[in-house]
Amino acid sequence: MPIFDRGNRQDLDQLVEEYTTTSNINRRQFLQRATAAGLSISAASALLAACGGGTGTPAAPTSVDVLAVWSGVELTNFNLINTAFTQKTGIKVNVETTRDAATVLNTRIRGNNPPDVTGSPGLSQFRTLITQGKVIRLDSILDMNQIRANFSQDWINLASLNGGLYGVLMLANSKGTVWYDPKQFTAKGYTVPQTWNDLITLSDKIASAGQYPWTLGVESGAASGWPGADWIDQIFLSLNGGAMTDAWVAHKIPWTDASVKNAFQMFGQIVQGKHYINGAPQSILATNFTPASYLPYASPPKAYMDYLGDFLVGFITAQFPSLQAGTDYNFFTFPTITPAYAGAVTGGADMVFALRDNSAIRQYLQYLSTAEAQEIWVKQGGKSSVNKAVPLSAYPNDVQRAAGKQLSQAPIFRNSPDDLMPQAMETAYWKGVLDYISNPSQLNSILSTLESTAVSAYSS
Repeated sequence: MPIFDRGNRQDLDQLVEEYTTTSNINRRQFLQRATAAGLSISAASALLAACGGGTGTPAAPTSVDVLAVWSGVELTNFNLINTAFTQKTGIKVNVETTRDAATVLNTRIRGNNPPDVTGSPGLSQFRTLITQGKVIRLDSILDMNQIRANFSQDWINLASLNGGLYGVLMLANSKGTVWYDPKQFTAKGYTVPQTWNDLITLSDKIASAGQYPWTLGVESGAASGWPGADWIDQIFLSLNGGAMTDAWVAHKIPWTDASVKNAFQMFGQIVQGKHYINGAPQSILATNFTPASYLPYASPPKAYMDYLGDFLVGFITAQFPSLQAGTDYNFFTFPTITPAYAGAVTGGADMVFALRDNSAIRQYLQYLSTAEAQEIWVKQGGKSSVNKAVPLSAYPNDVQRAAGKQLSQAPIFRNSPDDLMPQAMETAYWKGVLDYISNPSQLNSILSTLESTAVSAYSS
């Protein structure tokens, strides 16, 4: 009888997975392979029984493991969907959450222990994993007629590659939103800015009165820097339009190009503005993006404006449950920079995809694609749905409805450029943002370093 070796554990894990999720092997074959891997007959039989093999019928899987990037109120809202799914199917959803999802996912895949499902840590990584054959194709799993009826082709394309659908678009966020307290604006006589010059004029006015016009935090663990990248992404689109943004994402223009430098420098007008952000630049680097969003709603306010995606609503309402939408908090559309691109909006999609395939996983993905599931989070606030079957009445207030409309009706929309870049490029971009905030005089060197990274990242 062969002696069981810990090195054979991987073979046993694969055997169990294959037996419980497919009909490729029968009871006898299971026992033969288990003993070949080093188990005794009694141990192999016990393992078979644990897999539901006592009668020769594989047990239906009863749980789904999900790796997600959400935390705090976002995780709470996601788990509301998971609870509804469990109540509907009896299948439990186990969620592991991390802000460094890209690294954790790669580590688990290399260790042959991928999660069943993951919330996309980035579209670049999503597409890379598809080309590596790691992602389950969904065309035969989801009702494609329903998908085509409920989602525009642009959104379907975002979740597809080479003609195949691989992702479920759950929800999305507009990042064309600048948040403020309407009561404070009225009390101070401030006017919502329509252009970038208006924005700077207003910021100077607030600062000259001894107040701080802006709040900004870019700390986010291993993903620190992304809130600053969102600023630059939106500025770039508003400054240069969709075609140039596509060229930047595809590295058809270098990072040292004047268009990229201008976007960084306009962001610099905010982070380097005189008396714009309390404690800048150190406070920007050290402060997490979530608590930074609270400052305009303190009494008295500690800042007056905050640029962040419409998911910020979830942070505000969790921290200040008594605030009224539209009265105590609202957003204005990111101001126009180049008139031809007025109303241009960046955004992000929350997409999930599967790295394993069984009946529980299929039911889960089918559920997440429905208006029924997506409406659960939409009702809580902080997310918009691009599923046409989700009614506007599902949004909890006029502010959220306006964000959903902005996302769906923007004359120019682009997914956040950093999320579309190769993973190595996105990571370097975030670091470049941190370096720029810390030492803006080094911008030329920072952009040269990013260009060197791009040459490597886009050729690999």
